[in-house]
Amino acid sequence: MKQSFDLNMFAKTMTDKGYNGFFLTQAGYPGKVKDSISSFLEACSNGADKPLFPGFVTLNTYLEWNGEDKPKVSCHLWVQYRNGNFEVQKMNIEKTDRYGHSLKKLELTDLTTESVPTVKEALAKISDTPKEQLSARRKGLGM
Repeated sequence: MKQSFDLNMFAKTMTDKGYNGFFLTQAGYPGKVKDSISSFLEACSNGADKPLFPGFVTLNTYLEWNGEDKPKVSCHLWVQYRNGNFEVQKMNIEKTDRYGHSLKKLELTDLTTESVPTVKEALAKISDTPKEQLSARRKGLGM
């Protein structure tokens, strides 16, 4: 059974998994995960904004950023929002070059907030380097 979290528990769970950078909620409202979502929800209650997709909030963040001239890894989360509770449904991870061209994409579906990979696990999934490298064989005669 899926467990959904209130905003405080959702933010704590995501932060504990390493998602401690800045987020954009619905492509706006920059801030840490809790602050970003709170700002968006406040704008919705004031009538200044509304969800792009009813019942969902989208969150964007960078998992890896080493400067404008380096490749970067971004993360796009689809979070179900119902009765003040949040539950991650889907996660897209994308590695792009310095010009924004996609190098590799990965979509994780049927997620829960608890099953979202940590930042390190997510980066390992999108990494170009093999997980295990074989040691180089020595050639020649052993004398």
